[in-house]
Amino acid sequence: MRTVSSRASALLLVALAGVGLSACARGGAGAGRDLPYVARDVGTLYSAAKDRLDRHQYKVAAALFDEVERQHPYSVWARRAQLMGAFSYYLDADYTKAIAGSQRFLSVHPGNRDAPYAYYLIALSYYEQISDVTRDQKITLQAMESLGELSRRYPNTPYAADARLKLDLVRDHLAGKEMEIGRFYQQRGQWLAAQIRFRSVVDEYQTTTHAPEALMRLTETYLALGVPGEAKKSAAVLGANYPGTDWYQRAYDLIGDKTPPPPKPIPVKFAPPEAPPSGIVTLEPDDEPAPTTPTTPAPPPVTPSPSTPSPNGPTGN
Repeated sequence: MRTVSSRASALLLVALAGVGLSACARGGAGAGRDLPYVARDVGTLYSAAKDRLDRHQYKVAAALFDEVERQHPYSVWARRAQLMGAFSYYLDADYTKAIAGSQRFLSVHPGNRDAPYAYYLIALSYYEQISDVTRDQKITLQAMESLGELSRRYPNTPYAADARLKLDLVRDHLAGKEMEIGRFYQQRGQWLAAQIRFRSVVDEYQTTTHAPEALMRLTETYLALGVPGEAKKSAAVLGANYPGTDWYQRAYDLIGDKTPPPPKPIPVKFAPPEAPPSGIVTLEPDDEPAPTTPTTPAPPPVTPSPSTPSPNGPTGN
């Protein structure tokens, strides 16, 4: 996802204030070609890179910042250029190079004061690549790991505060993926597989917006599996934590057996037979129809999930 929150943009401004950069929105047309080696002093190179960045030519800016590091590796400007190059790649949506540049900065300068920002840039680069819940969530897991590492290493920084907010959104996104798979199994009558997915949401993502639906789906699947005791437990937990939701009302209706019962067989009465022609042998119909064995009620129908506007973050982009 490409949208960056206003808070994240503000943090980028703070991180780069020391080098005189104002954060810019993505745009412009960078040439992005390999630059020939032309020996230049560090000030000229860095100023040229900064100028291209201000003009939204992110590919060229990144190449020039890399050139600062290549031509003047022991200069104090090389350290700044290394992180600025990663930032330029991030603005150009080249997240692989942004992550690689930030990781290289951390490997060379692990104790630098800008290390928290490098971790933040890595986490943002993963975060921006999160796809919808119908796709593989490997990147989402990497985003969660990176955001968690930033929060643990630098808990008192503004980057960590923003990371914690994004971490909640990432967890909600992963819970949505589990619900998507669970509904897939439920629609095909694979109740045990569905129960495992819904239970995973309740156990691992109980603070997300998907928890109420997961508890209601557990009630459905347990009833379908013939375990009414577990179904009642799930409904009780749902009522204790989310008493005013539609999900609880649905679970309550299921437990209370308020669904329409299966239709009963209708007795059939035969009209008096006419006298058959002579010479033809017929069988008289029974006075009452043969008893019919009631069919087992079908499992509860699959109900659509509620339409909830996704928050600004991984589930809405």
